[in-house]
Amino acid sequence: MTGKKIIMEVNMFLIKRIENLKLRSQTANCLTLLNISYGIIATILVFRGFTHLSQFFIILAAFFDRFDGIVARKLNIESEFGKQLDSLSDLVSFGIAPAVLIYYMVFQERLPELGMLIVTLYILTGAIRLARFNVKEFDGAFYGVPTTVAGIIMVLGSFFAGVLPTNFFVLLTLILSILMVSNVRIPKM
Repeated sequence: MTGKKIIMEVNMFLIKRIENLKLRSQTANCLTLLNISYGIIATILVFRGFTHLSQFFIILAAFFDRFDGIVARKLNIESEFGKQLDSLSDLVSFGIAPAVLIYYMVFQERLPELGMLIVTLYILTGAIRLARFNVKEFDGAFYGVPTTVAGIIMVLGSFFAGVLPTNFFVLLTLILSILMVSNVRIPKM
Protein backbone atom coordinates (compact mmCIF):
# COMPACT_ATOMS: atom_id res chain seq x y z
CA MET A 1 0.00 0.00 0.00
CA THR A 2 1.40 3.37 -0.97
CA GLY A 3 1.65 6.35 1.35
CA LYS A 4 -0.94 8.22 -0.70
CA LYS A 5 -3.39 5.32 -0.47
CA ILE A 6 -2.87 5.06 3.31
CA ILE A 7 -3.53 8.80 3.70
CA MET A 8 -6.71 8.47 1.61
CA GLU A 9 -7.88 5.50 3.71
CA VAL A 10 -7.18 7.39 6.95
CA ASN A 11 -9.01 10.46 5.60
CA MET A 12 -12.05 8.38 4.63
CA PHE A 13 -12.03 6.73 8.04
CA LEU A 14 -11.84 10.12 9.79
CA ILE A 15 -14.55 11.65 7.60
CA LYS A 16 -16.90 8.76 8.39
CA ARG A 17 -16.10 9.06 12.12
CA ILE A 18 -16.78 12.80 12.07
CA GLU A 19 -20.07 12.31 10.21
CA ASN A 20 -21.11 9.67 12.75
CA LEU A 21 -20.17 11.95 15.63
CA LYS A 22 -22.13 14.87 14.15
CA LEU A 23 -25.21 12.72 13.74
CA ARG A 24 -24.76 11.25 17.20
CA SER A 25 -24.31 14.68 18.77
CA GLN A 26 -27.58 15.88 17.27
CA THR A 27 -29.73 12.87 18.22
CA ALA A 28 -31.37 14.58 21.21
CA ASN A 29 -31.93 17.78 19.23
CA CYS A 30 -33.65 15.75 16.50
CA LEU A 31 -36.05 14.36 19.10
CA THR A 32 -36.64 17.90 20.37
CA LEU A 33 -37.41 19.03 16.82
CA LEU A 34 -39.97 16.23 16.56
CA ASN A 35 -41.51 17.55 19.79
CA ILE A 36 -41.90 21.09 18.40
CA SER A 37 -43.05 19.77 15.01
CA TYR A 38 -45.86 17.86 16.66
CA GLY A 39 -46.80 20.94 18.69
CA ILE A 40 -47.02 23.01 15.51
CA ILE A 41 -49.04 20.30 13.76
CA ALA A 42 -51.37 20.06 16.78
CA THR A 43 -52.00 23.81 16.66
CA ILE A 44 -52.72 23.78 12.93
CA LEU A 45 -55.05 20.81 13.37
CA VAL A 46 -57.08 22.80 15.92
CA PHE A 47 -57.55 25.59 13.37
CA ARG A 48 -58.74 22.99 10.88
CA GLY A 49 -61.23 21.56 13.40
CA PHE A 50 -59.42 18.26 14.02
CA THR A 51 -59.31 18.55 17.81
CA HIS A 52 -58.97 14.83 18.55
CA LEU A 53 -56.02 14.57 16.20
CA SER A 54 -54.55 17.66 17.85
CA GLN A 55 -54.83 15.97 21.25
CA PHE A 56 -52.98 12.96 19.85
CA PHE A 57 -50.14 15.10 18.48
CA ILE A 58 -49.68 16.96 21.78
CA ILE A 59 -49.42 13.63 23.60
CA LEU A 60 -46.97 12.44 20.93
CA ALA A 61 -44.91 15.61 21.51
CA ALA A 62 -44.80 14.72 25.22
CA PHE A 63 -43.39 11.30 24.34
CA PHE A 64 -40.51 12.88 22.41
CA ASP A 65 -40.03 15.53 25.10
CA ARG A 66 -39.60 12.77 27.64
CA PHE A 67 -36.86 11.07 25.69
CA ASP A 68 -34.76 13.95 24.32
CA GLY A 69 -33.23 14.69 27.72
CA ILE A 70 -32.71 11.01 28.48
CA VAL A 71 -30.91 10.53 25.16
CA ALA A 72 -28.79 13.64 25.72
CA ARG A 73 -27.67 12.40 29.14
CA LYS A 74 -27.16 8.80 27.99
CA LEU A 75 -25.01 9.85 25.02
CA ASN A 76 -23.32 12.58 27.06
CA ILE A 77 -24.34 15.23 24.51
CA GLU A 78 -26.12 17.75 26.75
CA SER A 79 -25.64 21.32 25.60
CA GLU A 80 -26.86 24.82 26.33
CA PHE A 81 -28.24 24.94 22.79
CA GLY A 82 -30.23 21.75 23.41
CA LYS A 83 -31.59 23.14 26.69
CA GLN A 84 -32.81 26.34 24.98
CA LEU A 85 -34.25 24.42 22.03
CA ASP A 86 -36.10 22.12 24.42
CA SER A 87 -37.68 25.07 26.23
CA LEU A 88 -38.80 26.68 22.98
CA SER A 89 -40.29 23.36 21.91
CA ASP A 90 -42.07 22.96 25.23
CA LEU A 91 -43.57 26.44 24.94
CA VAL A 92 -45.07 25.52 21.56
CA SER A 93 -46.14 21.95 22.35
CA PHE A 94 -47.33 22.36 25.95
CA GLY A 95 -48.04 26.08 26.13
CA ILE A 96 -49.45 27.31 22.84
CA ALA A 97 -50.95 24.09 21.43
CA PRO A 98 -53.00 23.12 24.54
CA ALA A 99 -54.10 26.74 25.06
CA VAL A 100 -55.32 27.01 21.47
CA LEU A 101 -57.03 23.62 21.84
CA ILE A 102 -58.89 24.68 25.00
CA TYR A 103 -59.76 28.05 23.51
CA TYR A 104 -61.22 26.42 20.41
CA MET A 105 -63.07 23.64 22.24
CA VAL A 106 -64.37 25.62 25.23
CA PHE A 107 -63.86 29.38 25.26
CA GLN A 108 -64.40 30.40 21.64
CA GLU A 109 -68.18 30.02 21.78
CA ARG A 110 -68.85 30.56 25.49
CA LEU A 111 -66.32 33.17 26.69
CA PRO A 112 -64.44 34.50 23.66
CA GLU A 113 -62.82 37.61 25.20
CA LEU A 114 -62.24 36.29 28.71
CA GLY A 115 -61.08 32.96 27.27
CA MET A 116 -58.54 34.77 25.13
CA LEU A 117 -57.13 36.51 28.21
CA ILE A 118 -57.05 33.29 30.21
CA VAL A 119 -55.22 31.25 27.57
CA THR A 120 -52.81 34.14 26.97
CA LEU A 121 -52.05 34.16 30.70
CA TYR A 122 -51.47 30.39 30.55
CA ILE A 123 -49.00 30.77 27.67
CA LEU A 124 -47.19 33.67 29.36
CA THR A 125 -46.80 31.81 32.65
CA GLY A 126 -45.51 28.80 30.71
CA ALA A 127 -42.90 31.04 29.07
CA ILE A 128 -41.90 32.51 32.43
CA ARG A 129 -41.61 29.05 33.96
CA LEU A 130 -39.40 27.82 31.12
CA ALA A 131 -37.17 30.90 31.21
CA ARG A 132 -36.79 30.58 34.98
CA PHE A 133 -35.85 26.92 34.59
CA ASN A 134 -33.18 27.81 32.03
CA VAL A 135 -31.43 30.37 34.24
CA LYS A 136 -31.59 28.48 37.54
CA GLU A 137 -29.06 25.89 38.60
CA PHE A 138 -30.84 22.51 38.51
CA ASP A 139 -30.72 20.88 41.95
CA GLY A 140 -32.69 17.74 41.12
CA ALA A 141 -36.12 19.32 41.50
CA PHE A 142 -38.47 21.47 39.46
CA TYR A 143 -39.82 24.70 40.87
CA GLY A 144 -43.36 25.16 39.71
CA VAL A 145 -45.32 22.57 37.78
CA PRO A 146 -43.39 21.69 34.59
CA THR A 147 -44.93 23.10 31.44
CA THR A 148 -45.13 19.62 29.94
CA VAL A 149 -47.22 18.40 32.87
CA ALA A 150 -49.52 21.45 32.69
CA GLY A 151 -49.96 20.95 28.95
CA ILE A 152 -50.84 17.29 29.30
CA ILE A 153 -53.35 18.10 32.06
CA MET A 154 -54.93 20.66 29.72
CA VAL A 155 -55.15 18.05 26.97
CA LEU A 156 -56.67 15.48 29.32
CA GLY A 157 -59.19 18.11 30.41
CA SER A 158 -60.05 18.80 26.78
CA PHE A 159 -61.40 15.25 26.45
CA PHE A 160 -64.26 16.44 28.70
CA ALA A 161 -64.93 19.74 26.92
CA GLY A 162 -68.49 18.79 26.02
CA VAL A 163 -69.25 17.42 29.49
CA LEU A 164 -67.70 19.75 32.06
CA PRO A 165 -68.89 23.33 32.58
CA THR A 166 -66.94 26.30 31.24
CA ASN A 167 -66.07 27.39 34.79
CA PHE A 168 -64.12 24.16 35.24
CA PHE A 169 -61.84 25.13 32.35
CA VAL A 170 -61.50 28.69 33.61
CA LEU A 171 -60.35 27.35 36.98
CA LEU A 172 -58.18 24.62 35.48
CA THR A 173 -56.35 27.05 33.22
CA LEU A 174 -55.88 29.64 35.96
CA ILE A 175 -54.72 27.08 38.53
CA LEU A 176 -52.22 25.57 36.10
CA SER A 177 -50.98 29.06 35.23
CA ILE A 178 -50.38 29.85 38.91
CA LEU A 179 -48.76 26.47 39.58
CA MET A 180 -46.31 26.85 36.71
CA VAL A 181 -44.86 30.05 38.19
CA SER A 182 -45.19 28.98 41.82
CA ASN A 183 -42.27 27.96 44.00
CA VAL A 184 -43.71 24.50 44.63
CA ARG A 185 -40.72 22.15 44.68
CA ILE A 186 -41.31 18.96 42.70
CA PRO A 187 -38.53 16.34 42.80
CA LYS A 188 -37.56 15.02 39.38
CA MET A 189 -38.61 11.39 38.87
